[in-house]
Amino acid sequence: MKWKLPGTTLEVLPEEMPLVEERFRAMFMAGGIALSQVAAITGLEPYTIQNWVKRGFLTSPQQKRYSLRQLCRILNINMLKDALAMDQICGLISYINGHLDDESDDIIDDSQLYFMFLRLASNHREMNNPAGREVHLLKVLADYREPFPGAGERVQQVLRTMLTAWAAAQLRQLAEKMVKDLKENDQ
Repeated sequence: MKWKLPGTTLEVLPEEMPLVEERFRAMFMAGGIALSQVAAITGLEPYTIQNWVKRGFLTSPQQKRYSLRQLCRILNINMLKDALAMDQICGLISYINGHLDDESDDIIDDSQLYFMFLRLASNHREMNNPAGREVHLLKVLADYREPFPGAGERVQQVLRTMLTAWAAAQLRQLAEKMVKDLKENDQ
């Protein structure tokens, strides 16, 4: 059964998950992707992405090309917007990366954060209890190198929050589908 990558329109088989990061990185070997490609990957309208740039949620594209880091910031925002208000999402990202339109103060690259999240989310069904989730979270963070003491704890808190918000959005979508099915079966 295929799994839809959070924040994207892309579907992958579970056995393809270890290759997702490599495939994403390969898309950027030519120096970035165009707005139309970002829109196709995210399912967002181009004007929404441009609005997020204008509002300072991410840095401006260079020569109309988006970097992997920028795409992953967009994916992080996109996957959280069904569960959190935009000011909450910005606050969450700012907690670990300071000013949203300045990458120089980031304690974790947005692509690294997104791929860590994917590793967590892809195993979410296997983490049925809080202790299991914490063990898996620590495994995902094992290779993260803190730029300063305490940065790892911040990243851990943000990943935990992202996973909870994403799971809440998944449950909401399921509940909405169930209500729709009830209405259709009632007619």
